Amino acid sequence: MTEQYVLGLQEIDETQVAVVGGKGAQLGGLSRIDGISVPGGFCVTTDAFRRVMAGVPATDELLDRLSRSDPDDREAIRMLSARIREAIEGAVVPDDLAVAITGALVELGEDAACAVRSSATAEDLPTASFAGQQDTYLNVVGSEAILRHVSRCWASLFTERAVIYRQRNGIDHRTVHMAVVVQRMVLPDASGILFTADPVTGNRKVATVDAGFGLGEALVSGLVNPDVYKVRDDEIVDRTIAAKQRAVHALPAGGTREVAVDSQRQEQPALTDAQVVRLVRLGRRIEAHFGRPQDIEWCLADDGFQIVQSRPITTLFPVPESGDQENHVYVSVGHGQMMTDPMKPLGHSMWRLTAMVPMHEAGGRLFVDVTRRLAAPTSRAGLLDVLGKGDPLIRDALETVLERDGFVPSLPDAGPGGPPAGGAPAPLETDPAVVTRLIERSETSVAALERDIRSKTGPALFEFLMEAFEEHKRVLSDPLSIQAIMAGMEATWWLNDKLLDWLGEKNAADTLTLSAPGNITSEMGLALLDVADVIRPHTELVTFLQGVEDDGFLDELAKLPGGAEARDAIEAYLDRYGMRCVGEIDITRPRWRERPTTLVPVILDNVRNFEPGAAERRFEQGRRRAQEKERDVLSRLRVLPDGDLKADEAKRMIDRVRTFIGYREYPKYGIISRYFIYKRALLAEAERLVRAGVLPEVEDVFHLTFQEFHDAVRSNRVDDRLVRQRKEAFRSYHALTPPRVLTSEGDALTGAYRRDDVPAGALVGLPVSAGTVEGRARVVLDMADADLEAGDILVTAFTDPSWSPLFVGIAGLVTEVGGLMTHGAVIAREYGLPAVVGVEQATRLIRDGQRIRVHGTDGYVEILP
Repeated sequence: MTEQYVLGLQEIDETQVAVVGGKGAQLGGLSRIDGISVPGGFCVTTDAFRRVMAGVPATDELLDRLSRSDPDDREAIRMLSARIREAIEGAVVPDDLAVAITGALVELGEDAACAVRSSATAEDLPTASFAGQQDTYLNVVGSEAILRHVSRCWASLFTERAVIYRQRNGIDHRTVHMAVVVQRMVLPDASGILFTADPVTGNRKVATVDAGFGLGEALVSGLVNPDVYKVRDDEIVDRTIAAKQRAVHALPAGGTREVAVDSQRQEQPALTDAQVVRLVRLGRRIEAHFGRPQDIEWCLADDGFQIVQSRPITTLFPVPESGDQENHVYVSVGHGQMMTDPMKPLGHSMWRLTAMVPMHEAGGRLFVDVTRRLAAPTSRAGLLDVLGKGDPLIRDALETVLERDGFVPSLPDAGPGGPPAGGAPAPLETDPAVVTRLIERSETSVAALERDIRSKTGPALFEFLMEAFEEHKRVLSDPLSIQAIMAGMEATWWLNDKLLDWLGEKNAADTLTLSAPGNITSEMGLALLDVADVIRPHTELVTFLQGVEDDGFLDELAKLPGGAEARDAIEAYLDRYGMRCVGEIDITRPRWRERPTTLVPVILDNVRNFEPGAAERRFEQGRRRAQEKERDVLSRLRVLPDGDLKADEAKRMIDRVRTFIGYREYPKYGIISRYFIYKRALLAEAERLVRAGVLPEVEDVFHLTFQEFHDAVRSNRVDDRLVRQRKEAFRSYHALTPPRVLTSEGDALTGAYRRDDVPAGALVGLPVSAGTVEGRARVVLDMADADLEAGDILVTAFTDPSWSPLFVGIAGLVTEVGGLMTHGAVIAREYGLPAVVGVEQATRLIRDGQRIRVHGTDGYVEILP
C-alpha cells in the first residue's frame, strides 16, 4: 500500500484515527458537518511519523527501557522521555516528506500563520480524551518554522506527562503513533470552550460556555477567569461575567504574547447573549453528528464561529437507554449490593435475568427506574422511607430531584383494590424452626439444580437455565423468606427507636445482635480462624504459604508435615464458602474455589494475630455481651413508668431480632451458590467454543450477554469486533464513579447528609455499628492486598460478604458505600466493630497508616494529628 504523508481535512473523517490521530479524525469529521466552519488545513499522517521513527534507531532501546520502567519512577521516566524527544527533534525530515508538507502549505498560503497541533492515535477517543497530553503551537509562520514544529509535535508523544498517562492506563508506547494537524491560524476577538453537557452535574440538556477575549490559551493556561454561561433549550439560565484582565494575542511575525485588556473593557461580556445561544446550537449539531456530548474549542472572528477542536466528554456517567423521551429517575443497584465496580456483560445480563425487578445497564452498572414509585404520594413516602433507612444519601439525592418543578410526574395513588390473593400473610411467629425450614428449602433447591444441570449441554443448557432462573426467582421471592428478613430488620429498627426514646441510648440494638445465631456470613469469617488454627503449629507450612503464588498450591501443601490436615481444612472451607468472592454479584468474577490464593493472606494474618481457639472464644464473648446488654436494658426499662409493659415489649423484640437477623445473610448465600453452579456449566460451554475455534479464550464469553452467548452456542459464531469493543468499554468504565441516583437528563447525584452535629473537619457517614475506636487506618482496595495487624481500622470503598474474613482481625470499619442493613453493617454489628459507612471519598481523604477515630454511634470519622 502506498504511504500517504499528507491528507487535506476535507479528505478525512472520524473513522481514520489510525491514519491522522484522534484530533485529526475529529476535525475531519467536523469539516463535513453542514453549517460548521473549521479553519482550512491538512494532516501530516502517522505514516510520516513511522517513517521518521524508523530513521532514528536509537529510540528502540530507549523505548524498551521506558516500557520496563515503574510508572512511579518519575526521574527515570523524565530522563528516558527527554532522550527520546531529543532524538526525534534532531532527526532530519526526509526530502520527499518535507516536499509533501511544504506543498500542502502552498495551498494555505506560503506565509500564512498556522496552528501546528499534535494528534495522537490514542487521543480524543470515546473512552479516553488524553486531553493536554501532547503539544500545540500557535501562530507559526514560514515553512521552515512549520517543519520544525511538526518535529516538535512528533516528539511531544513522549512528554513526561504523556508517558505516565499511557503507563497508568496500560497503553503500550509502541502502539501509539503521532499525526500532526496544520491549520490556518484564526485571529479571534473571543474564544473559549463549549461543553454540550454540564461537566459538573452531568445534565445533558444544559450546555456550558466558557468565553474570554483573544486566543483560548488565556483560559486553558488559567491566566484569566472566563465568562461562564449555562444554556438550556435556547435560553441562558445562568451567567457569570468575569473581570478579564489579560488576553493572549498573535504577533505579526509569529508566536503569541500576553497583553493587558483595557480597563473599560475587562468586565464587558466576551460574547453577546445571541452569540452564546447561536454557539450552543452549533454545539448541538456537532453533538448529534458524533452521537455523544462534546468538549468543543471555538473561536469568534468577524461574528463567525470557527470550531478548532471537538472531543468527547469522557468523564460523564452514561445514561440508561429508556426508549422514550419521558423523564426517568434511576437508583443504583451497586450501592445496595455493595459492589459499585463495573460488571462485564455476562455478569450484568445474568443479574438482570435473576433479579426481582427490571434493571437498566449504564457504564457497566445496574440501575432501577423508580420514577413511577416517586410519582404517587403513598408509594413515594414508602420508597423514601425504606431507601432512607438503608442509605440517607440516596434519600437526599431523590429529594433533590423531587424539588425540581415537574421533573417527576404527579400521579394519584393506586386505588384500594381488593385484598391480595389468599388474604394477608399470617403474622410470623418468633420461632427458630422458621429459619431452619427456609434454609432446608433453599438447600434442597440448590441440590436439585446441581443434580439436574449435569446432563445439560449446548443450546439445551441455556433453555434449562432460563427455567432455573424462574426457580431462582421463586426461591428469592418466597413470602416466608421475605417475612423472616423483614422481621429481623423491623425488630432492629423498633429497638433502636424505642430504646433511644425510653432510655436515651443510641443504636442499642447493635450490642443486642452480637453473635446472633445462624449468620452464614459471620460464621464464614470465624471458620477461617479455625483453618488458621490447623496451620499455626507448623512453621514450615506458614513459610510455604508466605511464598504461594500459584492457585494449585494445595497439592504441594499436602506434601509438607501437617500439610494434609491443612489442605483438608482449606478444602472443607472452600466446599462451604468457595463460591464467594469480591464483587460476587458479577458471575464473571473469579470465585475462591477458582482462585484460592486470595484467601492465603487472610489465613496468614489470622495465624499471626490470633491465639488458638479464637473463633469459639469470640463468638461466646459476643453472645455473653448481648445477654448482659439484654439484662441491663430490661432492668432499666422496668423502673420506668409502665416499665413492665415496656420491658415485655423489648424482650419480645430482642428475641425476635436474635431469631431472624442472622437469616438476613442467607438468601445472598443461596443466590451465590446458584451462581457458581451456573458459572461452571457456562464455562464448560465456553471451553467447547474455544476447542471449536469459535473463541480465542474462554473468558471472551464474559463480554457477551447471556442471550449473545446462547446465540454463539447455537450458531458457532462470535463477532470478534464486538468482543474487542466490549473489552475496551469495560476498561474505560473503571474510570467512572457511579452515582447513587441518576436522571434521564444525565444528572449524577450522590446526596448529602446535611448534618451540623459533627466536629469541624470530620468525615461524615452513616452510623451502623455502635462504639468508638481509635487506631491505624489501613486503606485496602483489594482484599488480596490486605496486610492487617490487630487493632487496625479497615478503610475501603465497599465490602460485600467476601470481606467478612477480614473483619475478625480489625478494630473498626469505614467504607465509602453502604447502608444500615447492607452486609458490612450487619457483620460489623455481629462482631462488635464500631463502623461508619457511606463516607464519601474515604479512601482518598484518609491516608494509609494515618491514625483515625471512628465514631460508630454518631456516624463520623476524625483524622488525628
